[in-house]
Amino acid sequence: MSPEKGTLQVTSSPTGAELYIDHQFQGSTPGTIANVEPGNHTLELRNPGYQSWSSVVSVPSGTSHYFAALVPLAAIQTQGTTPVTLAPVTVTIRTDKDTMIVGDTMTFSGTSTGSDKVVLTLYGPGKYTQGVGLAQADVNSINDWSYTWMPGTSVVAGDYTMVAEDPHKTTFARTGFSVIGGGVVSIVSNSYSAAKGDTLRFSGRCTTGAKQVRLVLYGPDRFSSGVELGTFSVLSDKTWSFRYTLDNTIPTGIYTIYVYDIPNTSSGNTQFSVGFRSQ
Repeated sequence: MSPEKGTLQVTSSPTGAELYIDHQFQGSTPGTIANVEPGNHTLELRNPGYQSWSSVVSVPSGTSHYFAALVPLAAIQTQGTTPVTLAPVTVTIRTDKDTMIVGDTMTFSGTSTGSDKVVLTLYGPGKYTQGVGLAQADVNSINDWSYTWMPGTSVVAGDYTMVAEDPHKTTFARTGFSVIGGGVVSIVSNSYSAAKGDTLRFSGRCTTGAKQVRLVLYGPDRFSSGVELGTFSVLSDKTWSFRYTLDNTIPTGIYTIYVYDIPNTSSGNTQFSVGFRSQ
């Protein structure tokens, strides 16, 4: 029988520190981390203006309690007998866009004072689950830094977090973004032959990471240039659906309905015919 998993209850002084276990963000203190495998794990607390606290803890089965007193960063360092005022260590980070398409690039930039480099670590799905150190970006004379991430087509769709910190881990900042693409969009109909007045149900899957899909209908007469049917949400199981009622003015003929993820990294289509209802 496998051992009972552990639960960590973590507090700190001051409260509100960001809480990580094995480099995975778990919220803020005071906080509870449940379903932890018994054994050694890295517990870390971060709070801007305080030195980061990190320790390898042995997690037992059941509930255990941990407390960390965070140490404020020193504003003055004594060299010999002459006090030297240090610039406070600060880091900021931003992205050039909120959503990145697979195969594209993403530029991160920001400012830093009190440090000549910024360490960048990326968290996300796939190989980034435990965090991957991407670079140490140089800070220029006006306290700016920049880094362009070029993952190619190997990156998978999902939500990512980039963490920027100084090399001594005294302060940090983070930003989130989404990657879309590298998947498929499909569509099927509950019927491929319909009459005026019928209601068709279209459904499918979207595995590109997009939150919505867009439907466009092509056919005879007024549908020849395409008619937008709207945008529809992709559910948590990566499926979507839409019901379309054929009014009595719709021309008879063959129709093609296209589905596109937003922002158009993949598409799919299906056909159906519209005829007169038999008497």
